[in-house]
Amino acid sequence: MTTMFESLEFLYVPAPNIQESIRYYTKVLEGELMWKIHAYGVWVACIRLSDKEPYILLADHIERKDLMLIYRVDNLDKASSELRARGWREEKRLEIPLGPCLTFRDPADNSIVIYENRRPHVMRDFKGRIDNE
Repeated sequence: MTTMFESLEFLYVPAPNIQESIRYYTKVLEGELMWKIHAYGVWVACIRLSDKEPYILLADHIERKDLMLIYRVDNLDKASSELRARGWREEKRLEIPLGPCLTFRDPADNSIVIYENRRPHVMRDFKGRIDNE
């Protein structure tokens, strides 16, 4: 089977109180804090809960109280063009540290995100980086 969705790489999780969420995911769930960054006025922390993807991206700027499934695609423009031809409607554009994203919703209002990994070095470069508040 050939599909434009390469892999589910991240779960983008609302975290209005980033410190409380980090504590919960690392202490209660025993996840590993891979990195925590502050850029463009927002906090994002990456948590590893298992030896396999997806990683958890905790973010203090997500407006809705829903989880976003973030799938990697090879080419964001090509994928969005193909999806539009099938009736897909883009909700919004956003960025994660690895690259640009497009969000959309399924008929049940679940958020699905596609992204292109334009900065593949980020996971390696950010590992261990913990920005202070």
